[in-house]
Amino acid sequence: SFLFRVHKARLYISHELLIITEVDFVLFSRLEDFFWIISPLELEKLFHIDFPAMEEDNHEKQLDNGGSSSLFKTCFNALNALSGIGILSVPYALARGGWLSLSLLLLLAATAFYTSLLITKCMNADRSIKTYPDIGERAFGRPGRLIVSLFMHLELYLVTTGFLILEGDNLHNLFPGFNIKMIGLSLNGKQAFMATVALVIMPTLWWDNLSVLSYVSMSGVLATTVTLGSISWVGVFDGIGFHQKGKLINWSGIPTALSLYAFCYGAHPVLPTLYSSMKSKHQFKNVLLICFTLCTIGYTSMAVLGYLMYGSTTLSQITLNLPIHKVSSKVAIYTTLVNPIAKYALMITPTVDTIKDWFPSRYAKKTYLHLLISTFFITSSVVVAETLPFFGYMMSLVGALLSVTVSILLPCLCYLKISGNYKKVGCETVMLFGMVVMSVPIGVLGTYIAIREIVGSV
Repeated sequence: SFLFRVHKARLYISHELLIITEVDFVLFSRLEDFFWIISPLELEKLFHIDFPAMEEDNHEKQLDNGGSSSLFKTCFNALNALSGIGILSVPYALARGGWLSLSLLLLLAATAFYTSLLITKCMNADRSIKTYPDIGERAFGRPGRLIVSLFMHLELYLVTTGFLILEGDNLHNLFPGFNIKMIGLSLNGKQAFMATVALVIMPTLWWDNLSVLSYVSMSGVLATTVTLGSISWVGVFDGIGFHQKGKLINWSGIPTALSLYAFCYGAHPVLPTLYSSMKSKHQFKNVLLICFTLCTIGYTSMAVLGYLMYGSTTLSQITLNLPIHKVSSKVAIYTTLVNPIAKYALMITPTVDTIKDWFPSRYAKKTYLHLLISTFFITSSVVVAETLPFFGYMMSLVGALLSVTVSILLPCLCYLKISGNYKKVGCETVMLFGMVVMSVPIGVLGTYIAIREIVGSV
């Protein structure tokens, strides 16, 4: 026998099939003396029920449980995830694409904000959804989970690897003669700095509480602000000026520019984790609006300032263009180095949590397991960073292949399937299918160009 306890849900029988138009319910099944609580996803698997529509969630306040982070802390975590090393590459992206490519940055910002709202709607459809792979499974079953997990974790892994490359490049620029020789092992400047920075980052990986990590995130957000201010100071007061005119548009550089802009908004895999950790989940939309607005202002400002300062000679990281003998330049570089340290732990949390879930429950919550997984993660990142130390090309590859996929393509497809809107013809459905169609050639072309440049540099 089955007993449904339903909250504001509509049920009806159609051709002997139970259809549930809202998913805020719990199903109890009694067999002998045992009870099971079955989630909507499990119900769909058991009875092959297709949920025809996902109503707009107007009772998000009922979901305000299980989290520990306040609105303020979640804002810092989200800003830390969205901002960061992408701000260093936007002047280079603008130099590759020309002034008109700024419109693409704004278009991607609006698109990424919209798809972040789609992720929130998908999570509201089923309380059992806690992570990005859960959304993939809710939409497309086990294959959906595997595909989302693959793209999500690969993106996070390569982004955090890019952190180490950035650290190595900038520290080597400051101290070009530095190297390490011990026990028959010799590391040049970049390699030595990457390994050293990994050791510095490692203690932050041992915190698995996002409320604690928010305090680390504050330093990352502050570092981004200081970096923007310091580079502006270099242009205004240190003799560089803003005299470069640049090109209106450079068609051959548009794919690279698009890829790097997409990389700036590739934090979607972290959003479900932030949403789940938040106390007042009904305020998460406000968090997204604040963070996307502030980050877009920061990205646009840095792109314009950097391109006006250095024009076509802008390097993949704007800090590599700065005159290192100037105090303001050193401030910009040193504060830039804080960002990867502040962001690393936040970015790898979803991946570490996924790996921990592979283990039996009695081990998954053990502190030593979290420590071992995190340590292995950063060690392997060091190996990849020292093998392929090409920051600009690596981030272009991440943006084209992974950020476009996890931030635009997958949210649209998952939402269409979960909501059932793919069966309807409407403005939203047409727009979503249009976004899917546009994202595919952007990703394919950008990936091809990035791989070609990496291979040519090896």
